[in-house]
Order: sequence, then structure tokens, then C-alpha cells
Amino acid sequence: MPWLTLEVSRSAQGACLSCFNNFHRNKIPPMDVKSFLNRIAQIAVILFGVSFFCFCLTFLSPGDPAMTMLTNGGNRPSPELLEAVREEMGLNRPFLIQYGSWLLGVVKGDLGRSLSSKQPVRQTLMEHLTATALLAVASLAVMLVVSMPAGILAAVKRNSWTDYLIRVISFMGISMPGFWVGLMLLYIFGLKFGWFPIASTVMGPKTLILPSLTLAISMSSKYVRQVRTAVLEELSQDYVLGARALGISERVILWRQVIPNALLPLITLLGLSLGSLLGGTAVVEIVFSWPGLGKLAVESISLRDYPMVQGVVLWMALIYLGVNLIVDISYTWIDPRLRKQRAAGLLTLKWIHRSKVHASS
Repeated sequence: MPWLTLEVSRSAQGACLSCFNNFHRNKIPPMDVKSFLNRIAQIAVILFGVSFFCFCLTFLSPGDPAMTMLTNGGNRPSPELLEAVREEMGLNRPFLIQYGSWLLGVVKGDLGRSLSSKQPVRQTLMEHLTATALLAVASLAVMLVVSMPAGILAAVKRNSWTDYLIRVISFMGISMPGFWVGLMLLYIFGLKFGWFPIASTVMGPKTLILPSLTLAISMSSKYVRQVRTAVLEELSQDYVLGARALGISERVILWRQVIPNALLPLITLLGLSLGSLLGGTAVVEIVFSWPGLGKLAVESISLRDYPMVQGVVLWMALIYLGVNLIVDISYTWIDPRLRKQRAAGLLTLKWIHRSKVHASS
């Protein structure tokens, strides 16, 4: 019927206009409530699996937590005292009951107490998280300062001696193990020149420089190649050829079009790197005696401090998943192409809905 076709056309135009107005006003959310809740549910399931697997390993591992706690001061407990402590800690109960009791405490925010320090696990984790976060931010900052200009320069000077030199240096950085780089930095700048302390338990600018440089060298070598590949891919796009044909300068094309588009895929990699760094870098932290989560995890495993091990593993998984969720949410706001796809999807749904309403009436 002509009137129905006319009404459907008008409703479609209204839906298009409303959807595009919302898009230009930036009212389209990056992730709807249903998708966000699905991601939260997935994170909860993953954390449950990680906690159960870690609890199984600590339960099956050799050693007695009660014996570890009582012999920490060098004393040998009597069998009666050992049995009483085991009963108090609930170690005589079945595995599932122990796990359920521990999981209930985790939900309430209680991760238990450390067997070695007698301090709450949550308090110890927060103290070491500060050092790990400081090291992660410093190393990421150094990495971005080094890798971004080097990667862009290598892409712009493709197949030149500058490009070859940057690629060779990046390959060398990737091939060097982190602990070896740290030891060399300590030997040269700590022992030979005496510019930095070799071992220190106090966090400060001098003690932060060498560990952050050690992490930044390895990460910069990887990110230089990623930035170079992304910039080269954007330089081969049709819009670059069109801009050159219009007479736009290479500097304007590079800084206003190519680099913003090339950096979008690197956001996910930065999120993964940040999650890994916040989870702790055990080797570097042990080499430089940095009081972070990685060093805490290794020490807890060597002391058979099972509550601390379980807390560190669960905390690492939570940080990694949380950072990835934040990156996924922010990625839609940063990348306008995803906003356009979401706007087109909302436009189609509104058009179908209004068409059905008018057709039924």
C-alpha cells in the first residue's frame, strides 16, 4: 500500500536522523550494559577457575603449612601442638570444604594471613603493588619515549641505512635476556661507575632507573617493530595516495592521518603489557631487589607460604583481566570506526523496529 510505504520511508528517515544525531553528539555508549555484564561474568568464571586450579596445586604440593608456620622461628613443635594448629587452620577438613571456606573469605575481601610474616595477605599485596605499579609506569614511559620515534623513523626511512640500523638494534634488544641486561647494567653503572646502588630496599629515583631501563629495553625492541609495521601499513592506504595527489605535505599526512590511525592497534598491546607488568616481573625484581609482586611470589613459593601464593596468583589474574576490560571499553571511544559500526547497527535496529510498528498498525 502506498501510504504504508510512505510511512515506513518517513520512519526510516527519522530513525536515521535520530541515530546520526546521537552519534555526532557522542551519546552512543562504547559498550552496552548487556555486553559489560557478559564481560564481568566471563572475568568471574576465569577467576574462579584460576583460584580453584591454584588451590589444587597448593593442596597437592609437598609440605605442611602448619609445620611451616611453627618452625618459622627455628623451633621444633611438638606433635600435640602441630595437630592443634592444623585443626585450628582447618587443614584436617576435606579439600572442597577448605576451598569453599577460603573462597568465601575471598568474596568478603579476606585472603587469609601469611604463614611467614603473620600479616594479612591483602595488606602485603597492597604494599608490594605500589612498588610494582611504580616500576610498570616508569618502564612504559621509557619504552614509549624510545620506541615511538624509532618506529616512525624506521617506517618513514624505509629500506635506508637508518631503517636497517634501527631494525638491527631492535633484534639485538629482543635477543638479550632480561636478567642478563639487568646484570650488565648493574655491573657497568652500579659497580664500575658507582652511579646507582647495587642493592637497596628503599624505593627512590636512583633505585628505579636501572630496573625500568631493563624492562624498557626488551619492550622497546618489540614495540619498534610493531610501530614500524603499523605505520607502513597506513602509508600504503588509498587515503594517503589521495592526500598526496591533492598536494598535501608529507608532514601533515604523517602527523594528522597516518600516525593517529597507526597507533590504534597498539592500544591493545599496551594494555597487555601493562597487565603483565602490574602482575609482577619476577626476574627483574629479584635482580634489583625491587619489592614488587614478582619478588613476593618467588619468596612465598620458596617459603611454602601457600596463602600468600594463592593471593598473589589471584591478584595477578584480576589485574590482567581488569586492564584488558578497561582497554576494550576505551577502544571504542578512541577508534571512530567502531563508533560508526555501532551507530550503523543501532540505525538498522531502530529502522526495523519502527517499520514493524507501522506495518502492524
